[in-house]
Amino acid sequence: MGTADYTFPQGAEEPHLRHHTVEAPEPQPFLKSLQYSVKETLFPDDPFRQFKNQNASRKVVLGLQYVFPISEWAPRYNLTLFKSDLIAGITIASLAIPQGISYAKLANLPPILGLYSSFVPPLVYAVLGSSRDLAVGTTAVGSLLIGAMLSKEVNADKDPKLYLHLAFTATFFAGVLEASLGIFRLGFIVDFLSHATIVGFMGGAATVVSLQQLKGIFGLTHFTEATDIISVMRSVFSQTHQWKWESGVLGCGFLFFLLSTRYFVSIII
Repeated sequence: MGTADYTFPQGAEEPHLRHHTVEAPEPQPFLKSLQYSVKETLFPDDPFRQFKNQNASRKVVLGLQYVFPISEWAPRYNLTLFKSDLIAGITIASLAIPQGISYAKLANLPPILGLYSSFVPPLVYAVLGSSRDLAVGTTAVGSLLIGAMLSKEVNADKDPKLYLHLAFTATFFAGVLEASLGIFRLGFIVDFLSHATIVGFMGGAATVVSLQQLKGIFGLTHFTEATDIISVMRSVFSQTHQWKWESGVLGCGFLFFLLSTRYFVSIII
């Protein structure tokens, strides 16, 4: 341990510094230590603490509020919160609508499904969720994985009905798996992933999404189903005779608009 220098006023007497020793905790039995570790890992928030020393009717109310948080905050909802939610809803809708359509295209699904996935999950989360700031909906990585996985089995253009059924089946079981992870409190598994792994995954996902946009920018009809950079570049530059300059100008124009708007907003703020 390092030492600190203290300066006292002239003429003042330096106080006596006392050192306090802290005794080491007594070793706990293995089973008790294991019990504490499991409780700390699976139940760090101790959700059953609020039920202690409560009567039966109060426990029922607390249980409903725990499962359906809307039953707790809905009675306190007022016009001021509605105005804020209305502004937030309009802002999010302006982003979620084009985003949902583009995510549906990444998964080779009809655009209407992207719109459904943009407003149905937030409605469900408003009833079952407890966070005011969490955005719920589809992601680019999930859409790409669905598209890449199902394209190996079924061609979305030749048999769209079967492709759609497989997409519904895959998303259903993905939802069951995620719900099971939440019910059994297995979110701590993410702690075993290193920071470098998460950053690499996010960077790779951004690269894959960017490469998939080349199909629309160059106006290509036939494009590779692979997501690696070599296959995408080969597919793009092997079809230079099919490039459409109109799509390229429009795509680059929108990209310049988005980047410039972000730059000016950062200056204003």
